Amino acid sequence: MSEQMTGLNYRTTRYETSAARLDQCPADTGREVAFAGRSNAGKSSALNTLTGSSSLARTSKTPGRTQLINFFPIDEEHRLVDLPGYGYAKVPVAMKQDWQKHLGEYLEKRQSLVGVVLLMDIRHPMKEFDQIMLDWARDSQMPIHILLTKADKLKFGAAKSTLIKIRNDLKEWGDQLSIQLFSSLKRTGVEELSARLDSWLLADDAE
Repeated sequence: MSEQMTGLNYRTTRYETSAARLDQCPADTGREVAFAGRSNAGKSSALNTLTGSSSLARTSKTPGRTQLINFFPIDEEHRLVDLPGYGYAKVPVAMKQDWQKHLGEYLEKRQSLVGVVLLMDIRHPMKEFDQIMLDWARDSQMPIHILLTKADKLKFGAAKSTLIKIRNDLKEWGDQLSIQLFSSLKRTGVEELSARLDSWLLADDAE
C-alpha cells in the first residue's frame, strides 16, 4: 500500500471523544500513540503543529485545563491520544490524585497503546512527572520518544547541548528511547516526529 511508503497523513486527524475513565475510552483496537507532559510543556501546540490544525488540541493561557484523555483518530486504525498534564495546574490535590489514578489505568491496561511521546520544555527538562513517566515506560517495556519542546527559546548550541546531555543521561535505555528537539513556533522537528510515529503506528502494516 502507498500508505506504508509515505507514512500516515496526520493532517486528516480529527477529534473523536474525551474520557475521564478507562471504560469511557473508544474501543481498544488498532494502534495509538499517547502524548504526555507537564501542563506547560507545549503539548497542545505540538499536536496542533503536527496535524496542521490551529484548534485540534485546545491550547490555553492557563496550563492544566485539559483534565480528560482526548482521542484523535488519524484514520480507522490509528489514533493520537492527548493525556492530561500535571505539575502546574492549580487544582485541588484530590482532583490531581483522581487524574493520576485514571491515567495509570489507561497506561497499564490499554492494549492498543504502542508508544508514548513525552514532552518536556527544553528549559526545564526531567522534572518529577517526567521521571514518573520514564519509570512507568521502563517497567512496561513501552517505547518512549522525548520531545524537547520550545527549542526556539534557546540558541541552537544551548539546545543541542541539552539534547546531548539528556541523551547521555538516558543512554542505558538503548533503542527503547529516542529524543529530539522540537519547536511549534518554528515548525522544526515535525518530520522527525512524524517518522517516529509512523514507525510505531505502521509497524504491523509493514510485516
